[in-house]
Amino acid sequence: MRMNMSAQAAGWRTPVVVLLAGALVVNFSMGLRHGMGLFLTPMTVDLAMSREHFSLAIAVQNIMWGISAPLLGMLADKYGSGRVVAATCVLYALGLLGMQHATTPIVLWLTGGALIGIAQGGCTMGVITGAIGRATPPAQRQQALAISGALGAFGQFYLVPVLQWLIGTWGWGAALGAAALAMLAVAPVAIALAEPPRAAQGAAQQQSVGQALREALRERGFVLLCLGFFVCGIQVVFIGLHLPSYLRDKGLGAEVGVVALALIAVSNIAGTYWWGMQGARRPKRHLLSMIYALRAAFILVFLAVPLTPWTVYAFALAMGTLWLSTVPLTNGLVAQVFGVQYLSMLAGMVFLCHQVGSFLGAWMGGALFDATGSYTVAWLVCAGFGIFAALVHLPIDERPLAARAAA
Repeated sequence: MRMNMSAQAAGWRTPVVVLLAGALVVNFSMGLRHGMGLFLTPMTVDLAMSREHFSLAIAVQNIMWGISAPLLGMLADKYGSGRVVAATCVLYALGLLGMQHATTPIVLWLTGGALIGIAQGGCTMGVITGAIGRATPPAQRQQALAISGALGAFGQFYLVPVLQWLIGTWGWGAALGAAALAMLAVAPVAIALAEPPRAAQGAAQQQSVGQALREALRERGFVLLCLGFFVCGIQVVFIGLHLPSYLRDKGLGAEVGVVALALIAVSNIAGTYWWGMQGARRPKRHLLSMIYALRAAFILVFLAVPLTPWTVYAFALAMGTLWLSTVPLTNGLVAQVFGVQYLSMLAGMVFLCHQVGSFLGAWMGGALFDATGSYTVAWLVCAGFGIFAALVHLPIDERPLAARAAA
């Protein structure tokens, strides 16, 4: 009787419900994360901090996000995703409230950096990817990841302009308070992501956590995928955090940066969906290589042409089509090669490398600006890393490990 009641209680958690719930959580968690660059100028001016101080806080946020992602993914793989997602949504809100009251760089690094970063490890891509991957049949898994990525990316489109409006109207403190309330409001959605513990599912585990991790680290393709995602972190965090300030330094109005981030968000929705869907039809390693090569090309063209609002908007639209398009392809490749039993943990491991790159991208932008007085060198570094990432994806073997063993 207890088993029947449990089955009935879980019956409404269909793959579609899990997909939509996961996308909604990512909508808020990632949308707010992409608006962090809007706080750089007003907070550093009001609090008399340098750009490097603020950049280091975001760098700490990204590295703690990366460190916590595989650990929280391990918990989600073992005990289910719902509790992990709900708890980290609340932790995210506490980090935003702490950031609101930060008056020194150390407090900012601990709240806007470490606390929010740990929270992001549980309510963004890795844990939710595992929940969606386990809830979706293998034949539809890549399409589900593409759709969830596109829907999750929509938060950047509307939350970034809302944050800018709040900052301009009520100040950055009020904007952070409103963001904290939003994360608290979305926390109950995690009930749709609840999963029974692995031990309660009736399937004997063929691997321990340690065995799965060692198997992945011995696989060359996994290491190459980590290197590629490292570059992704450098590029998107540098652009998302420093583009508004770069444009203001060049004499363009603050509204140009806001519109640029919004355009990245709009084209990101279409790009994430399109590239993700292509992953069900074409080799994912080739698609990833194309994405990184195009990013490098767009950056170099952006630096070469005259800087006007229209060239900024064209760059934003082009770069947006490649923004988070790496996520469904990268996670889909992990699921394809290693299966879904430890997908949250392995996706978290790859994401840890992404966040090491994010740390470098956030800190590098501020440090190179302070050292050279401009962002030019940082832009060129991002382009060079894009060429490197385009090359490292080509040798990846996409065959599942089980199929290789059988062969």
